[in-house]
Amino acid sequence: MFAAKDTLLTRPSVGGYQISRSLRFNSADTAYLARTPSTTTNRTTFTFSAWVKTSTNYSGQSQRDMITAWNGGGSQWDFLDLKFSSGILTIGGYNTNVQTTAVFRDPSAWYHFVWATDTTQATDTNRFKLYVNGVQQTISGTYPPQNQLLPFNTASVNNSIGWSFFGTQYFDGYMTEIYFVDGQALTPSSFGETNAQTGVWQPKAYSGSYGTNGFYLNFSDNSNTTAATLGKDYSGNGNNWTPNNFSVTAGAGNDSLVDSPTSYGTDTGVGGTVRGNYATLNPIALIGNCSSTDGNLIGSVTNATGGVAAISTIGMSSGKWYWEVTPTVSSAYMIGIGKAGYGAGLNPFDWQTTSGFGYFSNNGNKYTNSVSTAYGASYTTNDVIGVALDMDAGTLAFYKNGTSQGTAFTGLSDTYHAMLQNPGATGTMAFNFGQRPFAYTAPSGFKALCTQNLPTPTIGATTATQAGKYFNTVLYTGTGSSQSITGVGFQPDWVWIKSRSAATSNSLYDAVRGVQKELVSNNAGDQVTETTSLTAFGSDGFTVGALARLNTSAATYVAWNWKANGAGSSNTAGSITATVSASSASGFSVVTYTGTGIGATVGHGLGVAPQLIFVKGRDTSTADWFVYTSSLAATQYLSLNLTSAFGTDTTAWNSTAPTSTVFSVGGAYSTSFATKTYVAYCFAPIAGYSAFGSYTGNGSADGPFVFTGFRPAYVLYKGSSASGGAWDIHDDARSPNNVAVQTLFANTAGAEGGIEIDILSNGFKIRDTSANANSSGVTYIYAAFADSPFKYSIAR
Repeated sequence: MFAAKDTLLTRPSVGGYQISRSLRFNSADTAYLARTPSTTTNRTTFTFSAWVKTSTNYSGQSQRDMITAWNGGGSQWDFLDLKFSSGILTIGGYNTNVQTTAVFRDPSAWYHFVWATDTTQATDTNRFKLYVNGVQQTISGTYPPQNQLLPFNTASVNNSIGWSFFGTQYFDGYMTEIYFVDGQALTPSSFGETNAQTGVWQPKAYSGSYGTNGFYLNFSDNSNTTAATLGKDYSGNGNNWTPNNFSVTAGAGNDSLVDSPTSYGTDTGVGGTVRGNYATLNPIALIGNCSSTDGNLIGSVTNATGGVAAISTIGMSSGKWYWEVTPTVSSAYMIGIGKAGYGAGLNPFDWQTTSGFGYFSNNGNKYTNSVSTAYGASYTTNDVIGVALDMDAGTLAFYKNGTSQGTAFTGLSDTYHAMLQNPGATGTMAFNFGQRPFAYTAPSGFKALCTQNLPTPTIGATTATQAGKYFNTVLYTGTGSSQSITGVGFQPDWVWIKSRSAATSNSLYDAVRGVQKELVSNNAGDQVTETTSLTAFGSDGFTVGALARLNTSAATYVAWNWKANGAGSSNTAGSITATVSASSASGFSVVTYTGTGIGATVGHGLGVAPQLIFVKGRDTSTADWFVYTSSLAATQYLSLNLTSAFGTDTTAWNSTAPTSTVFSVGGAYSTSFATKTYVAYCFAPIAGYSAFGSYTGNGSADGPFVFTGFRPAYVLYKGSSASGGAWDIHDDARSPNNVAVQTLFANTAGAEGGIEIDILSNGFKIRDTSANANSSGVTYIYAAFADSPFKYSIAR
């Protein structure tokens, strides 16, 4: 049977512009849309705009066409298309091939692509323009000749969306809000705008003319798969498209979904109602012989030897969540959840560890840490297993065909992902996170896993609380004389400056120690007073003098800036009275104190326990920087100025983890030697803004994926279980596109290098085999700060 016609059409509303549905393209189904214009119009000038969510893991990915015009041969310009290939956007045609420098391989959120064409332009690089998320991309290659007549807008020429006509290059992913404007080369501002509250690019209604062959597809009518319903043109031109091999029949094969780049609606528990960016399986976090297809909602295992797994693109640390999993091929299955970081290379049999929790098909038992306990009924092919995760209560329950099997696990407290696991056999599972109707209504209060239902973050939801108000990166060029560096967006309380173009030290300044007081992260030296260094903190940045390592003429620099709370005040929460500048909103504080030589405590002012602390003696001669991370034991430490693995020193943190009010120090020379002075930079995680943790390397260029719950603006990582790896720093100012290869190092004065990672809408992925980032089996600790929380972020 067919689904009911959608009554929530795309429209403006109080909550903003709304897109009700998207169409899933699955290459295995050879699904595409087709149209043949009846009239020849402007063959030199047009604009294509679409919101797209990709569904590939980019491993050996071949061409995937988004839109193509092909006349069947017989002329020099018999085809032209916009396509993906290994994440690169390419415009191809006869004697034409231009590509983006950036790669676009973020499968967890929506992109906005705009292709503007005008071959009448005298300058060849103006004939094709590509924009992603409102930003014009650098493209290069062979452009068409001036005034070239193209196959688009030509009568009797085949046009397709999702296929190239002359090959097997079918698109994999979701599309919606597709515009084609005949006769105009437009900019993204015709179709999108920056949200004033979140600072994120978003769709808006197009209000211009379309031209004769122009069209607008939003797929809001899913009552059938005809050109007049699913393929309907809403421009008023009647240029409908014929759907091929799509389904709107209820069930896992339904290609009309409420996965949307606009979030709105109230979740009623039935699925297929609330709009937003929905969870799918994450194709760049697969382990073993596992694949994801059908918009990443089908997980398949071809060979379970060695263990396989797939995790959801959204992690859950609070709230009540429900999804359904249906085995579609007879096998042995483990349905359940795993901790965040699982896809970063931890045990592929996660139910054999304390981080995984599963419900096994063959006997109905529940599993965690390799312990099997009697639980519920067995299940098999076509049984619908509902998963109800209550992170407010810390419980996990499973349902078989709508019948509760009871509470399986309690005491859950972390960030978990929906997970496909397989204990040793081949098979296939269909996932539904709510982007289509559920087979059974969710338990009361439980919600579909999409961005609309994610909690409103304390940082990132409003103009005043955007992440850039608490952390920001600025780039500048030296002048050789005093200059004010602006554009930070706030008065910084900690400024870390590094030359990009020259081998000079990392220079650190903060508002508590005061201007001109410099520490260097890449050596163990004392604090020094440099009168021509950072000479003032301003309301929108800082001022640097003529010090060469901060301001050599024509040299390039980066400054990372954090906001605390000014010059600080006395804090007596610990046994040592400290001066503390703290922002509980952003989970960051600067602390100065004097050591006692014995076990002591120091107040940090954050109100929650910090998970990362950098400590440096200001007058301790050769004392290394000591780093506390919650990923290590309280008897262990790392050194920010060294490449060594973690060390053990019971006097570093007095063998005591930080609390919500204090961190502990022993008599170690690097943390609390008698009468010596220290500074500590303390960080606590803030959901949607900052994350601290660890991942395990796999030694492959298809490296670990790390879920942070936000789109990072800054990433720091360091191998903790083996020596030799540097402290690598990436940011989205030096690397505005992927691959994010511009790398600096906290432990060395070296100029900018290149370790490849992708910064993504929900975390980051290592794409390098360097020992700095990804030696097989090595544990790495990381710290990340947000550009935008995942609730609002779009693909990068």
